[in-house]
Amino acid sequence: MAGKIRVRASLNGDTCEVKALMRHPMETGMRKDAQGNKIPAHFIKEVMVKVGDRVVMQANWGAAVSQNPFLGFEFHGAKAGDEVVVSYVDNKGETGEGSAKVK
Repeated sequence: MAGKIRVRASLNGDTCEVKALMRHPMETGMRKDAQGNKIPAHFIKEVMVKVGDRVVMQANWGAAVSQNPFLGFEFHGAKAGDEVVVSYVDNKGETGEGSAKVK
């Protein structure tokens, strides 16, 4: 199941601010359901942000990140109209992606 990521990218001088909201359960594998059964671990492992062919941010996450995580960061070198692509891979091999044009 591919996840959708909502992305915004805005230019302030020579700095591009990226905000991304990822829909993901981020289960640790430690919680139990109403019947007392463990809920299997399901969390984002790797997040990557690209502008064109250039990787501008990469992160390795684990089970300690909250459900539906928000990512915000800044970088230099973007121009208005560039496309920022945010993607992830989780521990089950599922992926999510979203993009936005820099405004």
